[in-house]
Amino acid sequence: MLRRLGTRSLLAVQQSARTTRSRFHSTHSSTSAPDGGVRDPVAYCRDIVRKRDYEAYLTSYFYPRELQGAFFALRAFYIELSTVQEAVSNLTLGKMRMQFWRDAVKGIQDDRPPRHPIALALHEASKRANLPAYHLKRIIDARDAELHSPTHLTLDSLVAHAESTSSTFLYLLLSLLNLSSSSLYSHAASHVGISSSITTLLRALPYHASKGRMVIPADITARHGVNQEEVFRRGGDAQGIEDAVFEFATVANDHLMTAVQMFMEEGLDGKVPVIARPVFLNGIPARIYLERLEAVNFNAFDPSLQLRSWKLPWRVWRGYRKGAF
Repeated sequence: MLRRLGTRSLLAVQQSARTTRSRFHSTHSSTSAPDGGVRDPVAYCRDIVRKRDYEAYLTSYFYPRELQGAFFALRAFYIELSTVQEAVSNLTLGKMRMQFWRDAVKGIQDDRPPRHPIALALHEASKRANLPAYHLKRIIDARDAELHSPTHLTLDSLVAHAESTSSTFLYLLLSLLNLSSSSLYSHAASHVGISSSITTLLRALPYHASKGRMVIPADITARHGVNQEEVFRRGGDAQGIEDAVFEFATVANDHLMTAVQMFMEEGLDGKVPVIARPVFLNGIPARIYLERLEAVNFNAFDPSLQLRSWKLPWRVWRGYRKGAF
């Protein structure tokens, strides 16, 4: 338990669209996939997760062997969408990527997936488990909206976005394990997903500040007299930023503790039943980050927070053994 955390013209437009479409297809053609991604889509997805989401890669080992390929497909899909905003140079290109994935989900439903490694892996996963297309579409829509509004004025807005992205990803994992009918698992996963989203934003705060973006909602920073331009210049030395980080981290911790409490109220002593444990391992990286953030007095700009926790593999293993997150 953390000690302090509580609760133009037409022709010009057409030319631009053609140029953007050409660039988009060049980056999404099957020939651009390394190591013949379309020949082994699961290996392609596994490699993406291993290189770009170490925490998720660790948790993959705790899924049944026959479902691990589906897990990698889902996580690679999630990573692909979450990085569009940083990967594209203009809004039009980002919108086209999102439309590609909407069409891809429709193609997967119609048994006609596009020749893209992630789409092919998702198609294979859909044969193994019931993966609701509306969850996939919800994540796409939320990331599409993020292209227009990358920051949030209110905490409520950010929480709603987290529910549509991180929490919805956990709903997909519950579906993968055939557990989506459980209201306990779904409600707890909602809270874990929100906590994970907030801790991800806090961990990335120094990067976003260097790009002139404030990821903490404006209603929180305003309460603590935070001047965003000062944060962009001075980082953790800006007035009020540690208090704002503390409040934002408190929200993350509250959601995590709420999820734990739900399992306690079900007479499970806060422990997650074995069958659902792989999903709730997602809460462990959030807990570890919050502990480390507290240890540096909520200075999210402390360089030590950018280092990978050596305890993570052990904590994930222990969490699975004990059913705790």
